Amino acid sequence: MKIEIIHNLTDTFEGHAQQTESGVEFWLARDLQHLLGYAEWRNFNTVISKAKTACEVSNYSISDHFVDVNKMVDIGSGTQREIDDIMLSRYACYLIAQNGDSQKQEIAFAQTYFAIQTRRAELIEQRLLEAERLSARKKLTATEKELSSLIYEKTGNDQDFGIIRSKGDQALFGKNTQAMKAQWKVPDGRPLADFAPTIILKAKDFATEITIFNVKANDLTRESAISSEHVTNNEAVRKTLLDRGIRPESLPAVEDIKKVERRLMTEEKKAIKNPESLE
Repeated sequence: MKIEIIHNLTDTFEGHAQQTESGVEFWLARDLQHLLGYAEWRNFNTVISKAKTACEVSNYSISDHFVDVNKMVDIGSGTQREIDDIMLSRYACYLIAQNGDSQKQEIAFAQTYFAIQTRRAELIEQRLLEAERLSARKKLTATEKELSSLIYEKTGNDQDFGIIRSKGDQALFGKNTQAMKAQWKVPDGRPLADFAPTIILKAKDFATEITIFNVKANDLTRESAISSEHVTNNEAVRKTLLDRGIRPESLPAVEDIKKVERRLMTEEKKAIKNPESLE
């Protein structure tokens, strides 16, 4: 019986998903009522009221998740009558399950089901954020490689890039690269950027892109001129971050990007072998 309820809940709940013209999924309360084991609409409506209160307490707009509608139903002999119904978002369905009678098997399993769905969504979100950070790190690597080649082309010195990048770090963080490495506990021989949050990776990349553009546009050929340009750009990016309440040197280090990359690659291989592992 339990397995049957689980399958019924999963198949029926997902099967009742509708699509509005804007592509937003929703469920009808009258359908969910029976799925969750409520014979009487008035009893189920009481649960919906509690769910609405929970929605409001959580600082979400009730009207975004519970939308009153009317629909026609057959009452026999080819006639129909209009009844009240409610369009529910996935979050609304979750709140209804949480506020239902947990003595009902359907509600108990629905609560577990939605807990799993919520956790699944969190894992997907985390995976997307990690993929975004990895992408930002690779982009910064490519941009810095382009700047390094450009500096060598302009100055003929392959040591100038390291000097210029360090000056950029000083301008962005308000402290030098070694100080930031010590603060973030970056292992010897590893780049600072491998432990930087996404916002910093993108900030460094943007400043570097501007430097590349202006070195080319203004034909800068001396290390001092390119350094000045790079410092100015990093100072400008720092000012923007500070204006938005983000202090680069106060941000904590994040997980080693190499570990993130290995984890994403492992998950990708698992997904190829077993697509259901992502569900």
